[in-house]
Amino acid sequence: MDPGEPAREPAAGDTAGDPAGGACVPTGRDPLLFLQTLQTLWSTRELGQLREEAQRGFAALEDPLAALLDMLDGSRGWRGKGPSLEAWVARELKRCLQAQPCPGPARGSPRLKQLQARAVKLLAESPPGLVEPLVSIFQLQDADRSPLLAHVHRLHQEGKFKEAIVLGTKLRLQADLDVEKMCVPLLLQDKADLVERYVDGFPDLQRRLLALMDSWCQPGFDIRVVASRYPQTTLRLERLSPRALGRQVLRLLEQHGLDPALCPNVVTQQRLAALRYLCYKRLVERSVSRESWAEHVQGLVGQDQWLQEQLLQLLASHDDAAVVAQCALDLLLPEERLPASVAAELRQLRIQERTAEAPLEGGKDDYYQLPISREHVHFLASWEDLARHQEELLQPGRVVGMDLEWRPSFGAGGRPRASLMQVAVEGRVFLLDLPRLSSPAGGQAPQAFSRLVSRLLADPSITKLGYGMAGDLRSLGASCPALAQAEKQLQGSVDLLHVHRQMRAADGPAPGVDGAAGPRGLSLLVQQVLRKPLDKMHQLSNWDRRPLGEGQLVYAAADAYCLLEVYWALRRDPARFHLSGDLARSLRLGRGERAGAGELPPLQKASASPQQVPAGEDAAPEVPARAFRVVCDSMLQGLARSLRCLGVDVLMLATGEDHRRAAEVARQEGRIILTSGLPYHKLRAQVGAGRCLSVDCSLKARQQATAVIRHFNVRVTHSDIFSRCQACNCHQYLKVSKDVMKQLVWLSGHPEGPSGTGDEAAEIEDEWETGSAPEEAPGGCTYDPSCRWLEEEDLQSRVPATLGNGTRLQLSGVPAGVLRRPGLRHFYCCTGCGKVFWEGSHLGRVAENFREVLEGVPGSREPSRAPSPTGSPS
Repeated sequence: MDPGEPAREPAAGDTAGDPAGGACVPTGRDPLLFLQTLQTLWSTRELGQLREEAQRGFAALEDPLAALLDMLDGSRGWRGKGPSLEAWVARELKRCLQAQPCPGPARGSPRLKQLQARAVKLLAESPPGLVEPLVSIFQLQDADRSPLLAHVHRLHQEGKFKEAIVLGTKLRLQADLDVEKMCVPLLLQDKADLVERYVDGFPDLQRRLLALMDSWCQPGFDIRVVASRYPQTTLRLERLSPRALGRQVLRLLEQHGLDPALCPNVVTQQRLAALRYLCYKRLVERSVSRESWAEHVQGLVGQDQWLQEQLLQLLASHDDAAVVAQCALDLLLPEERLPASVAAELRQLRIQERTAEAPLEGGKDDYYQLPISREHVHFLASWEDLARHQEELLQPGRVVGMDLEWRPSFGAGGRPRASLMQVAVEGRVFLLDLPRLSSPAGGQAPQAFSRLVSRLLADPSITKLGYGMAGDLRSLGASCPALAQAEKQLQGSVDLLHVHRQMRAADGPAPGVDGAAGPRGLSLLVQQVLRKPLDKMHQLSNWDRRPLGEGQLVYAAADAYCLLEVYWALRRDPARFHLSGDLARSLRLGRGERAGAGELPPLQKASASPQQVPAGEDAAPEVPARAFRVVCDSMLQGLARSLRCLGVDVLMLATGEDHRRAAEVARQEGRIILTSGLPYHKLRAQVGAGRCLSVDCSLKARQQATAVIRHFNVRVTHSDIFSRCQACNCHQYLKVSKDVMKQLVWLSGHPEGPSGTGDEAAEIEDEWETGSAPEEAPGGCTYDPSCRWLEEEDLQSRVPATLGNGTRLQLSGVPAGVLRRPGLRHFYCCTGCGKVFWEGSHLGRVAENFREVLEGVPGSREPSRAPSPTGSPS
């Protein structure tokens, strides 16, 4: 789209504009001579002169619309691949007509219909860059639909599925086209964004699309059967696993506000995933109470026979027959459907009535204990309760811990409504009953509640503590509309989640400790700072039930009060937790020291000691980055790219690929497995000790990479950075001079555009891509990997540019601005995937981001501010 395009496009028949004031003045210039004049300027690539001449020519044409069609009829240049002058002229005419409409045939007149008929015939051969201006200039969405539909069907028959659906969308032909026929090939090609735009605004088509996608998620369905109908099309079936499809369907259901009952297969798949999660929490982590577990499982399974069978299989796969028997007893499962060993245990349980929690739950002494007495935990459920404690809650200068609880939801849709808000102050905890305090809307209790919380959040003198505060405040706003702007009101806060991330990035996991089954999130922070984790047994309980159980009340109070104790401990000894002086200062700031508009200064990046790996006999042997080999689970793609940046040999599972494939690769190629979550336990059992690491998914990719580097004592030098391709993991490049690259780009149909900057360059988006190149970093260093120059014999062909091994160079990603940039001497081409790189500032940024691991290894040098290879846009 051209910059500054008006919201409403004028019809071809609009007569707005004053000829005397500069609108089109017809004088009868020959269109083909006009095109020849433009061709001369086109070849010199001077955008300014070309545009000026075009505007003069348009003003001199007797009938600009007919003249454009005459140009297209009389020229063949636009019918081939690549950019063309004719397509540029069409877009330029569209821009001029929008800026200064010319008198023309009236909307619906015979003359306009005649022009539309000619334009429709040209659509059959039009490249994508020409379709949009033709549709706009000739108002083809108002033309006779029969030839338009015929053209869309012809594109589809020729395998031009993208062009067909784009044209159908632009012309609003969806009601007359088969949604399955149009959408299936695009889904198979992983172009779901085009499909979503196609059905946007058509609820019936949305429902039919979702029903189709849901049918692909039924057990036993083989997507390859559908794919076989498109043998000549490049497909991406790895993106169409039931799991990936299910996520798309659930997102679209919520986005369009449709009934989940439309998609029974996806809903069943989601319930099965929830069953697996609950069984993991109960049987492996042992972090959910029997009562809560049984309630959730019964709600998920209901009378569904297939899910009942899946539940039995999940229970039977667990080795501890006594634990499984207890679960079967809680769920009232029929004895005859259980394995013999479990059935025997179940009979013993019934006889002995051993239904205590003892086999699963550890002793209370193993967990953080609420340090205040139960009488200091107050449950507030009315405006009178709020008024009674308001002064204590809003006391200036105090520190409060805040948290929310809500009933777990395993169905489709967004986050459920919050049920409980906890506010902890020194010596007391207040539990606010949100269902009672937020209804009826406009009542005395909701008004008192929203006023109190707003004052609490907005008072910069009160330090608010939380763990993931942004998410909690969004949930609070969704539950209480009067607090919809709670996140924006917040002043004077410390989010301990951010502090925790900095601590982990600085410290990293201890070598030899994988820790997947241990505490996570706030519980892990409490363990690291206060020596004991939180007891999360009631986390998944029903927080909507009233009255709440005694265990729930104590759990909720502890969840908020622990924030205070962690904060105080960090203030006392920040160095023990690898926190910087700036961060320590932000934790210590008193009411009178706050900067700005009463807000806490931003938390600074934590500084780690230079050497984080253990010394002496326990230290892991140092491994050069290029010799370190890992295989990453599909959920860790950001980590994989970050490690490749540092020269690590990283293989990555495709989306939807079975996790067990990681163990096969690890055994065959001697790689370390990097994974997270549920797959960790199964993978660890299949490889040797220390060959599988569970990665903390709450960290950013850069922080994950730093932790992995420290965990395995990997030595990273500046020469390792970008020694591998981030896209394909190949470590072999070919160096290409700028002159040779210009020739290859030109021959491949991606010519350097006319000189021009800013908006002018943006307006010729299809002809000359002039995306700005990364700025060079200061300093005289250059990126110069050890690789040879591209020679003529390395090319299998020049058009398209293809290496001898069959790899096609990705020249479309090289912006013309880079080719014109002074000082740029050469490019680097990956021999594995053809991706093209050039010098830029990326190396300096990566060196700065990983400064701690670069400086923290023997023999490393200070990071240079060198230019770096910058990948072409994908």
